[in-house]
Amino acid sequence: MALEITDATFEETVLKSDIPVMVDFWAAWCGPCRMVGPIIEELSNDYDGKAVVGKVDVDANQEFAAKYGVRNIPTVLVFNKGELVGRQVGVASKATYEEALDSILN
Repeated sequence: MALEITDATFEETVLKSDIPVMVDFWAAWCGPCRMVGPIIEELSNDYDGKAVVGKVDVDANQEFAAKYGVRNIPTVLVFNKGELVGRQVGVASKATYEEALDSILN
């Protein structure tokens, strides 16, 4: 299950993580977000223990979406040791997201 990340937990969960973090910025009303959602859920299981995979609802949590320039959703950001190292805007294949994580893990 993908971790629900909020503005209150973002710094601790994402920026202070010792392992890579993938964050899906989404909203319930967003059609393309609903296409990415199941992929994010699968990745959270596939990378359990190796990476944190989470979601930020941009309607309820706007601080970090604004900070990282998320203007279109879905936007998936990848962090490594608190640094933004990857960005995918729009719907992409599961392999695209896997490559982003694997490039840090390998």
